[in-house]
Amino acid sequence: MNMETHIGEFLEYLRVEKGASFHTIEAYRRDLAQFTRFLAENVHRGIPAERIKESHILAFAGSLHRARRRSTIARKLSAIKSFFTFLERKEVLRKNPASLIVLPGVEKYLPSVLTVEEAEELVNAPRCVEDKDHNAVRDRAILELLYSSGIRVSELVALRLKDLDIKEGCVRVLGKGGKERLLPVGRFAVDALRTYIKMKRAGADPEEPLFVGRKDQPISRKTVERVVKKYARLSGINKLPSPHTLRHSFATHLLEGGADLRSIQAMLGHASLSTTQRYTKVTLKHLSEVYDRTHPRAGRRYDD
Repeated sequence: MNMETHIGEFLEYLRVEKGASFHTIEAYRRDLAQFTRFLAENVHRGIPAERIKESHILAFAGSLHRARRRSTIARKLSAIKSFFTFLERKEVLRKNPASLIVLPGVEKYLPSVLTVEEAEELVNAPRCVEDKDHNAVRDRAILELLYSSGIRVSELVALRLKDLDIKEGCVRVLGKGGKERLLPVGRFAVDALRTYIKMKRAGADPEEPLFVGRKDQPISRKTVERVVKKYARLSGINKLPSPHTLRHSFATHLLEGGADLRSIQAMLGHASLSTTQRYTKVTLKHLSEVYDRTHPRAGRRYDD
């Protein structure tokens, strides 16, 4: 059985048994395809999985070092390790060539966030062009929902009309791994969504997409990214955020307002609390800046 067949079985295992998302599976597909191409060009075309050695994997990792960040290399090696572990469990391999591979340390980046004032400027920006731009009402609803709920872009574009409960002020989301969660939606977002539905989606079937573009087709992730960048420029804020920036801002502003980590974890749909805890670092940085700016003895040096 060739590598392509093994990879196909592995991806099907991820989809059916692990409940991995479409985007996760596609990332594994791309990483394993890149590894297979490397083997074909540098080791042997059509090399079977049983003949792949640890040295081949290390050579592949070495080929990535100049052009890739450590986080990208770690992700690709993680995909390879998972793939060979799968083959070992299926008893395709007697020895796992990736078992001793150590993933490189990953740079720890603090998420980029907007201030409360910047977030408000951004989500209010579509109001300035509603008379000229027929998409502005939809765009305001998108921005308000992103910031109000912390929803992922992939979750937002998959929403159907029936997932939104305007009366109760909540939205039902299907997250990673097919896990469903119910998110509260603030009154500003509810007002924007109510206006959008009344103007653009009145009478539509509840099974239809909530957010649509031309010819009532579902919007894409790229459309949402363009919406965020467009109104960031119009708002005049000195940043060029992404949709994920609004998710980070949502979590950070909740934490700064006194929300507990467990509640934020549930709203973000994080499987692990450690993922949510990175926001405490952002908040500590914010608090340190406030302290340094306002406390009379902060950061000052005095002569003895």
